[in-house]
Amino acid sequence: MGKLLWGPSEERKRQANITRYIQFVNRQYGKDFHTYWELYDWSVGEIPEFWASVWDFVDIKASQKYQTVVDDVRKMPGARWFIGARLNFAENLLRYRDEHTAFIFKGETQVSRRMSYAQLYDAVARLAASLRNIGVRPGDRAAAYMPNMIETAVAMLASTSIGATWSSCATDIGPQAAIDRLGQVEPKVLFTVDGYHYKGKRFSTIDNAAEIVKSIPSIEKVIVAQYGEHKPDITPIPNSVHWAEFLVQGKTPELRFEQLPPDHPVYIMFSSGTTGKPKCLVQGAAGILVNHLKELIIHTDLKREDIHLFITTCSWMMWNWMLSSLATGNTLILYDGNPNHPDPGAMWKIIQDERVTMFGCSASYINYLRNEGFKPGKEYDLSSLKEIWQTGSALSAEGFEYVYREIKQDLHFNSSSGGTDINGCFFTGSPIQPVYAGELQGPALGMKVKAYDEKGNPVFDKMGELVCEAAAPPMPLYFWNDPDGKKYREAYFEVYPGVWRHGDYILVHSDTGGVTFYGRSDSVLKPSGVRIGTAEIYNIVEALPGIADSLAIGQSWKDDQRIILFVKMTEGHHLTSELENRIKQRLRELASPRHVPAKIIEVPDIPYTLNMKKVESAVTNILHGRPVLNRDALANPESLDFYQKVREQLARD
Repeated sequence: MGKLLWGPSEERKRQANITRYIQFVNRQYGKDFHTYWELYDWSVGEIPEFWASVWDFVDIKASQKYQTVVDDVRKMPGARWFIGARLNFAENLLRYRDEHTAFIFKGETQVSRRMSYAQLYDAVARLAASLRNIGVRPGDRAAAYMPNMIETAVAMLASTSIGATWSSCATDIGPQAAIDRLGQVEPKVLFTVDGYHYKGKRFSTIDNAAEIVKSIPSIEKVIVAQYGEHKPDITPIPNSVHWAEFLVQGKTPELRFEQLPPDHPVYIMFSSGTTGKPKCLVQGAAGILVNHLKELIIHTDLKREDIHLFITTCSWMMWNWMLSSLATGNTLILYDGNPNHPDPGAMWKIIQDERVTMFGCSASYINYLRNEGFKPGKEYDLSSLKEIWQTGSALSAEGFEYVYREIKQDLHFNSSSGGTDINGCFFTGSPIQPVYAGELQGPALGMKVKAYDEKGNPVFDKMGELVCEAAAPPMPLYFWNDPDGKKYREAYFEVYPGVWRHGDYILVHSDTGGVTFYGRSDSVLKPSGVRIGTAEIYNIVEALPGIADSLAIGQSWKDDQRIILFVKMTEGHHLTSELENRIKQRLRELASPRHVPAKIIEVPDIPYTLNMKKVESAVTNILHGRPVLNRDALANPESLDFYQKVREQLARD
């Protein structure tokens, strides 16, 4: 059992949405549940009943209710959910239409805008009417190359209100990376912007957008939003029109929500693309909606009075997840830029000034603050903050302890993990359970997840593969351009037939029910045949002063494998022989002699995907002389240049 860091008060438990949900289930289904684990066991034991209860509890808006919840939960892939329903995704997100604040936009430049739910409804109605006027219809694809700004959210809502399928990429990725993604799905319309800001600099996106449009012949119209003081010249972009000029003027038009089947595609999401062109994951409207609202309302405990800030871009699934919280009527803060500009206090000043109640971030963000020695709780008034929602990659026990020591003691730290694949979580938090250092609180309701050993047997208290034994609504409908389903089956179902293998290495704790993540299973290290999760190394190494980040690679060596550890140092620090010895000693003492790297090398940067995950595979390929197939899938592809020099040095050694 990890160190107990937090337990909810009785008042917190009483006020939680999940408590209200347990009471709802007890009334509706004649149960007598009192704990999370009783509820969870029912949710995976009576799966159709569970998802029916969620549909009712979160109040899904549908012109026609389903006749059957699911045809066969054992059918993976291919289970069909909420058969017979007719609904619209955007209608469920736009259920509030009053003067309550829907969006607060914050940019690095201190530009700030606010939009009420009434204004949001008006903006979506105007854009939807304009899209219908140019012939956008259900099933067409609408794409975005945009920052995290209000117009991006409006464009998604307007497109999905018509029944168009949405895909998006952030403007901080290069044009080729955007083409590799958006080009596969052949969008009819593209939303873009004249520029964005990052680390105090303005970047124009006109030329990038022009290159994207010229490379994707399906794009018939480009709507260009303005992010700056001056109206830009957009003539280099073919078929382009300014946002303001595209919108229907005059009286607000009727916003018609197209009523569609439950498996109508709402999103096409993209895999990281580090081993080739990104896979295109097609996700159904009802499945994503019901699961998002389960996570946002029941697990995350969002309410109308909440103010919600998440560090994300629209390249990451957390952007889609975050926008679904509009259904709760909460206020969303959309931040564009570097979260540490001009200093590490940037987000905490917003949390203080806007009275944020729920803050979402990645493990890498928390590790950055920790390595900088930053203490938000001492510098800012965080009395409003009730919850931090963390995801992206595994966070060490020390990272958990940092949150409670330096940010806030009375706080629900909701560490969650799932994936772009399901646009949601396999493991997540609950405001009525305790938090233990280094452990996600438990499996998400309705997700029949386990850790399997190599023979396919469930295991506790030892590392194994994360699997899901039953179908769930947010699983992809199919992959785009995969007519026989071969790519889909290969991605998840071939290692353990009929069972979803997610590709993460985890340990399920039998005493708490919590789970610890150890990194991607395809990057597991095997020195002398012993399986080691990379997160085991990162958790120990990155706790040492002066080390900002690290990357562990298994290199084939003399008929075995040796571990090469790369470390990125904090400003003003360098790797010394003394620190090398300390790293090796700590790994030997806290893990095992097999965790000790053969070589430790200082590097200027660690490569990350656009979804903020470390990229062991690209560096592994470089060290073995194999090509890196898709550098554009990385947030910082230039970081790989140094590893090429390392390979040459290792070869000489």
